[in-house]
Amino acid sequence: MAPPDDTRSRDAGTAAASGNTIIEALQTENALLRTENAALRERLADLERRLGLNSSNSGKPPSSDGLKKPPRVSSLRQPSGNKTGGQKGHPGTTLRRTETPDATIDHYPEACTACGEPLTAAMATGHIARQVFDLPEPTPLIVTEHRAHDCCCIICGTQTRAAFPEGVSAPVQYGKRIGAFVLYLLHYQLLPEKRLAALMVDLFGVKLVTATIARISQDCAHRFRNFADAVRDHVAAAPVKHMDETGFRIGGKTQWLHIASTVWLTFYRVSPKRGSLLANVTGIVVHDHWKPYYTMTGVLHALCNAHHLRELKALVEIEKEDWARKMQRLLGRACHATNLAREQAVPLSAALIALLNRGYDVILAEGLAFHEAQPTLAKARRRGRPPRRVGHNLLLRLSTRKQDVLRFLTDPSVPFTNNLAEQDGRMMKLRQKISGGFRSETGAKDFAIIRSVISTARKQGWNMLQTLTSTPPRLITDIRLA
Repeated sequence: MAPPDDTRSRDAGTAAASGNTIIEALQTENALLRTENAALRERLADLERRLGLNSSNSGKPPSSDGLKKPPRVSSLRQPSGNKTGGQKGHPGTTLRRTETPDATIDHYPEACTACGEPLTAAMATGHIARQVFDLPEPTPLIVTEHRAHDCCCIICGTQTRAAFPEGVSAPVQYGKRIGAFVLYLLHYQLLPEKRLAALMVDLFGVKLVTATIARISQDCAHRFRNFADAVRDHVAAAPVKHMDETGFRIGGKTQWLHIASTVWLTFYRVSPKRGSLLANVTGIVVHDHWKPYYTMTGVLHALCNAHHLRELKALVEIEKEDWARKMQRLLGRACHATNLAREQAVPLSAALIALLNRGYDVILAEGLAFHEAQPTLAKARRRGRPPRRVGHNLLLRLSTRKQDVLRFLTDPSVPFTNNLAEQDGRMMKLRQKISGGFRSETGAKDFAIIRSVISTARKQGWNMLQTLTSTPPRLITDIRLA
């Protein structure tokens, strides 16, 4: 017997509802899978991008490239058109003869090459000369004994003792030249203390223990503290200064080494906080767009375009974004134009500056349009702004900070990059790689003071050993600022 019509219609409705539920579940599951697939694709693309980053197309240090670093087949610099090698007018460093040799050794032939007859010095008719430059044999240490005599006054009978010279404070001690040599090898050539002690014994017969080397370093830092403070004040007041910061291991913890420098001066300081910025700064600050620098008041900013060129290179090589290639080319040409103008001691023409600005704006507009047309990235978190691609973030920075990016065009005193501060910080990182971190904050601060003295002396053209044996007040008066 067939079921009633209402029963059949109810069963059909139930089946239809069940089918709709299954379809909705499948659609929901499909949507979730699509979302998950998109997120995984984005994560894969990000990981592949990170694998493609190295020191040539990002801010990663060269040491992070490891043994499989890519061969350097291109440079961020624009070709100058000059031949490779030393340029015309560049002072050579070839070893040259001296007219006043310290010793002369005459060589005479013993016999005639034709007949074999003996020859003497009286038969000489001419000569040719060759000079050999060499180091003298190490001589024993010079020991100077200071005697402070007691004198008795013939009037009152009081005994008065003479004072020892400044720096002569122990019954037996090493002199200031040995201390300067130790400081130079320890803090400029970055020899570890034990290797330095071995070198002093092998070359000079001077036996030092690591405690003595540490004390020499501490005394030097205490003596030059006022000099470092003077350098700090000069850098803060300079029209243009470079700033950077890098991690420093002190006492097993990461602290920060802050670098503030000019062409003539270098100041280092250690701080537990990365955001501890130099006070009383005026003028123009060149940096790498670390945001806390923009909290400084009363200063103008100039951004490091070497960082921008590396980021653009990554976008060209990995993301294949065409606007990045155009921006890379424009910044390179702008740098080349300013270098030529600086060599000729003339400013860039207003027409050329306007042309570069228009090209900059056109490339920005092209890049922003490209990224606005891209599909929206999935949000990894519920809160916060929607995520943006790396190229989009760079475009926004280049747009909002355009004046700081292109400041080198209108102000000849502003360089294209922040390489000066990065070069001043590179040797400090090398010290950490050679000898590890510092055991105490005091040792790190002493190192920062002494490196401030040594780096400044190198920029000033001072003799290194004479600087380390000089009095700080005299050095302060000799500082050249421009």
